[in-house]
Amino acid sequence: MQFVYPAFLFGLLSLAIPIIIHLFHFRRYKKVYFSNVQFLKNIQQQQSSRKNLKKRIILLTRMLALFFLVLAFARPYIPTGNVTYEKAHLVSIFIDNSYSMQTINREGTLLDEARRRAKEIASGYSINDRFHLLTQDFEGGHQRLLSREEFNDEVDKIKISPQSRTLQQIIDRQQSMFNMQAGKGKLIYILSDFQKNMFTQHTIKADQGVSINLVKLKSTSLPNIAVDSAWLLSAVHRPGDAEKLVVRLHNYADEKAEKVPLKLLINGVQKALGSFTLTARAVQNDTLSFSGLQGGWQRAEIQLQDNPVNFDNQFYLAFKVQQQIPILLIDGGIPNKYIQAVFNTDQFFKVQTANNGNIDYASISTYPVIILSDVRSISTGLAQQLKSYVNNGGVLLVFPADGADLPSYRWLLQPLGAAYPQSLIAGKTKVVVINMQSQVFKNIFEQVPQNLDLPMVDKYYQLSQDLHMRSENLMELAGKKPFMAMYRHGNGKVYIAAVPLDDTYSNLPHHALLVPLLFKMALLSRRYQPLFYTIGQEEIVETLPLRSSDKQILKIHKGQQAFIPDIRQQEGSSILYLADQVHGAGNYELKKQDSLIAVFAFNNNRSESDLTYLDNTALKAQMGDIAGSVVQTNGASLKDTIVKTNMGLELWKLCIILTLICLAAEILLIRFYKPDKQVVLAQV
Repeated sequence: MQFVYPAFLFGLLSLAIPIIIHLFHFRRYKKVYFSNVQFLKNIQQQQSSRKNLKKRIILLTRMLALFFLVLAFARPYIPTGNVTYEKAHLVSIFIDNSYSMQTINREGTLLDEARRRAKEIASGYSINDRFHLLTQDFEGGHQRLLSREEFNDEVDKIKISPQSRTLQQIIDRQQSMFNMQAGKGKLIYILSDFQKNMFTQHTIKADQGVSINLVKLKSTSLPNIAVDSAWLLSAVHRPGDAEKLVVRLHNYADEKAEKVPLKLLINGVQKALGSFTLTARAVQNDTLSFSGLQGGWQRAEIQLQDNPVNFDNQFYLAFKVQQQIPILLIDGGIPNKYIQAVFNTDQFFKVQTANNGNIDYASISTYPVIILSDVRSISTGLAQQLKSYVNNGGVLLVFPADGADLPSYRWLLQPLGAAYPQSLIAGKTKVVVINMQSQVFKNIFEQVPQNLDLPMVDKYYQLSQDLHMRSENLMELAGKKPFMAMYRHGNGKVYIAAVPLDDTYSNLPHHALLVPLLFKMALLSRRYQPLFYTIGQEEIVETLPLRSSDKQILKIHKGQQAFIPDIRQQEGSSILYLADQVHGAGNYELKKQDSLIAVFAFNNNRSESDLTYLDNTALKAQMGDIAGSVVQTNGASLKDTIVKTNMGLELWKLCIILTLICLAAEILLIRFYKPDKQVVLAQV
């Protein structure tokens, strides 16, 4: 037997107090006059011995009562195998507050039960112990030690979170707190329903000296259907165009789901409606068609009706429909009539012409596409501006001029990692290969004809070929010579043609491929942001270059909620660091004062949608050889379980009971045991 507070054993000296009282308890006798005491002699002797026995028994009960009371304050215990008492323990308690903890059981929600169990764990430790609270949010405010009262207050503030972490991430976070504390008993408690998504293929890893205890809350497997993802078939969105949205549906249940309603809303207006049937554990794609979009940002929401689990019944998307695409045409003094004729057929394209000697370099970055045509010599200043433009995400299309100054083209294109014209080759030839897998030509033809009419060439510039270039040939001449190729550089792209748009070089100016070729290059020039982001996985958002000032601060809004993101500039774009500021799914608007800059869609992590859980056997297998256990609650209080597990068999309650028994015995002896009652037996 050992003691938690052995210093209290000095209180055993108090046992001398009843002994002293017993020794110096002199009773004052009252004189009673009696005529003859001869007959009382034997009775008095007998009564004296009985009184001494009673006093000794009362003395013993008093001493035992003090003895057990002192032991109770010293907290005796019988240690089990791994019990070691420290001056203070450091207890880290994780409470799972993910969406799955909204599941209802007999005690309310699982989160309510987790709060109660956490308080029970804290009550199982002493007042000198310190506690660390952790949730799915990984809040910076939780990276501190708390007293028991502070811990209970923080537990009451926990709310459901969209975050979802793996068990290894949780343990690593708890151990990071332990690494800042030395010389203390370190224990980890994790209260969760332990969905399968919390675990990886590897067993849990933990530092030596850390005990990990998994407290499994009893949960119920519920049927659930969710929208896992969605995407638009068209990469380019124009006002009034027909659109098709592919929705990926996932049935996480072991039973078939029939006629589940599905609805698409865009800017609050219903655009499509349907229903679907899914077999057990199946994944399938459904297509929703809609049209009639206006220019500007589109806030889309996919809704399905699926009870009782509804935290993943909405899926949000955000994209922009362009009113027009501005195009800058840089020429040698006379605009190319073929390029102008192509883009003048559609008001969606707005062409601005500029002479190569009179260009507003400050406005170059505002054009998603720049076409360089019929410029015989490229100046050093223009070459430098175009290099920066491509590196920042612009698209440059180059048609060399008739009689071009080839060295100036090399100074422009070689630093961009693109082929440059080396020499003029005369002689009739033909385009023999067209790359149908390229984004430029994909979906242009409903059905590719067997004898496709390809451009004829009278003369062309031979383009340099370097195996290290990041190139994609769109069209090729005989001998795999590039007729038109695409090169990537930085965030942008460069298209280079082997011929000018001139009748003396080829029939490309009059060919049917010219219109779709220029249209697709222009349409693919737009930099589109992702349709959606996932909360907890993407805390960084990239957008177009932004500028803010003290008077014009950029803010992200959702209803009444607003916060200021951390903005960092990089070449060609701005990076928004959102950290943990996004707390719910939905569409968020980036604004500068009242001006709308962009719209971002955030969705909950779909890993929470699979409501299947690990049993105790699987949990023990995940723990491997680390120190710890799976704590069984069985409806009882965790306090006794914690005390028994971590503190051995405590005897202080038994000592209190024995103290009360001794005090009761003393009271009964004094009240009912009366050896001084006189019984006179007279002889007749």
